[in-house]
Amino acid sequence: MIKTLGLTHLHLMVSDIQRSLKFYQRVFGMEIRFWAGDGLVFLNTPGANDMIALHQAEEGQATGVGGGILHFGLQLENKDDLEHAISEVVAAGGALKKRGEFMPGMPFAYVSDPDGYEIEL
Repeated sequence: MIKTLGLTHLHLMVSDIQRSLKFYQRVFGMEIRFWAGDGLVFLNTPGANDMIALHQAEEGQATGVGGGILHFGLQLENKDDLEHAISEVVAAGGALKKRGEFMPGMPFAYVSDPDGYEIEL
C-alpha cells in the first residue's frame, strides 16, 4: 500500500480559462492559489486544502463532458442552501442537471459548470 496525504487536486481542461475562473470564484468563492503560466491556474476554497486546476485547452483538445471525470462533489455548509446554490450556478452560466434525495433529508443536485463538468452538491 502507498501512503498518501490524500487527494491534492482535480485538473480540468477548460475552453475559456477566464470564464471558468470567474464561475468557480463567483459560485463557490474559490480563490486563486497560484498561476502556473498563462494557461494554468490553481484555485482553492478559503480555509480548505482542496484545489481545482483550470487548464486552458488548445484548439481541438477535449473539455467537459466525456473527459473521463463522471463528476466531483462539493459539500454545502448547510444543506438548506441547496436552492440558493442551484440559482447561483445557473446565474453564473452553469446548469441544473438533476436533483433529488439520496434518502429522506439528504437532498442532492447535480449541476454543471460552463464546460459541462458535473458537480454534485
